[in-house]
Amino acid sequence: MLLRLAADAVLLTHLLFIAFVLFGGLLVLRWRWLVCFHLPAAAWGVAAELWHLQCPLTPLENSLRQAAGQAGYSGSFVEHYLVPLIYPAGLTPQIQQWLGGFVLALNLLIYALLLLRLKRRR
Repeated sequence: MLLRLAADAVLLTHLLFIAFVLFGGLLVLRWRWLVCFHLPAAAWGVAAELWHLQCPLTPLENSLRQAAGQAGYSGSFVEHYLVPLIYPAGLTPQIQQWLGGFVLALNLLIYALLLLRLKRRR
C-alpha cells in the first residue's frame, strides 16, 4: 500500500511540475524570486518535448508501481496520462514539437510582460 501511495505521489508531483512549466511564469509576475526555479523548469520542459527526453519521474513511478504489484506503463507520463485525454489518436513527434513550441511561446510572452512591467516601474 505504501509503494502505491508513493507512486501516486510521484504522479501528482509530475503533474504539478508540468503545470509549473506551463504556467509558472504567471507566478513569477507576482513573486519574482520564483524565476530561479521557473526558468530551469521551463527549459527542461521545452527540451523534453523538442528532443523527446524522458523525464526521470516516469521510470521512478513505474518502478514504484511494479514494486507495489501494479503494472507499469511504457512511454512517457504525457503519453500515458495526458494524451488519451487531449490526443486520443496518440502523441506523434510533430505534436511533441508543437507542445514544446507552445511552452516556449507562452513563457516568452509571460516574461516579456514581466520585463515591460519592470521597465514601467523605473
